[in-house]
Amino acid sequence: MSPTTLSILLSINGRDHALDVEPRVTLLDALRERVHLTGTKKGCDQGQCGACTVHVDGERVLACLTLAAQVEGRSITTIEGLAGEDGTLNAVQAAFLEQDAFQCGYCTPGQIMSAVACIREGHAGSDDEIREYMAGNLCRCGAYPNIVAAVRQAAQELRS
Repeated sequence: MSPTTLSILLSINGRDHALDVEPRVTLLDALRERVHLTGTKKGCDQGQCGACTVHVDGERVLACLTLAAQVEGRSITTIEGLAGEDGTLNAVQAAFLEQDAFQCGYCTPGQIMSAVACIREGHAGSDDEIREYMAGNLCRCGAYPNIVAAVRQAAQELRS
């Protein structure tokens, strides 16, 4: 370890990961390159596309704008951590499949992570509200109608 390296412990999807990182390493790069959880995508690397959305203590954050050292001691959830231990899909993941809410699939992990948060935050009451609170996640393929339908379906299922 050099003087410019930090030893940090990240709790990711319920498992602890000890890492030695430079202070400027983003959470996105730590997840993808150090922990090898590649479900979180690197899109714009500027916080504008939402492909890198993960949850930190249940709140959605953009992993490309978050330093790994900032989230030490906090609970991080990635797309890999949404499904149950037995492989049962989260309600949002299942709804995305049922509603065909993706085309190329690149933005899908970030879309799903934002959708889970959108529902948890209580912002899935109408299609307009869903669109507003999902606006930070871009889809170059234009699958927005199906994404909104999937969020609406999952929200309804989780309410009942």
